[in-house]
Amino acid sequence: MNIDDAEIGKFEALAHRWWDPNGDFRALHDINPLRLGYVDDRAPLKGARVVDVGCGGGILAEAMAMAGAEVTGIDMAGKPLAVARLHALETGAELEYLAATPEDLAGERPGAFETVTCMEMLEHVPDYASSIAACAELAAPGGQLFFSTISRTPKAYLLAVLGAEYVLNILPRGTHDYARLIRPSELAGAVRRAGLQVKDVSGMAYNPFSHRARLTRDTDVNYLLHAVRP
Repeated sequence: MNIDDAEIGKFEALAHRWWDPNGDFRALHDINPLRLGYVDDRAPLKGARVVDVGCGGGILAEAMAMAGAEVTGIDMAGKPLAVARLHALETGAELEYLAATPEDLAGERPGAFETVTCMEMLEHVPDYASSIAACAELAAPGGQLFFSTISRTPKAYLLAVLGAEYVLNILPRGTHDYARLIRPSELAGAVRRAGLQVKDVSGMAYNPFSHRARLTRDTDVNYLLHAVRP
């Protein structure tokens, strides 16, 4: 299976903090409106069948459900999934959560989703190209796919690893392994090899002091990629 038990263990240990807006996942809460808008602007969510791959505690998945999408969230970390289900009960959000890899779900529901999101997940699996190929299989013809990750550059190492994890303590230490970060050219190549067309690549700048995020042309650190299945 295309999973890393050590990576899953990191997020299992912090599951109880997932929905604390001032806790270990504050950065995810801060960037979520931007991620949600990026998806909704390019693939309107209302009434769409959506799968959120690597949904964790459900921050993006629940937001998409609240925007009117029919959402399935999948992850292999059981404790974050349990937290996601409990939070949905509290808020009244209606969505499905499954313990599954994208490869598993692609075998069961090929072409079942109009929109596929896979945010901040690819850098945590052993074979990100396999995850991308599975996401492509999950998408219906004409389906829209959205990926986000961190580029493997010295700038990203300074800001997203050393700065975020060890200086500002925005993220738990050890969240990211620099060797596993993915350059935009590498991600775009894997997307094209999966039979998808790249529509957009945008940088995502995050200010840890104002807690705001914005789109930018600079893809040296965080970035988003929009693709379509022909």
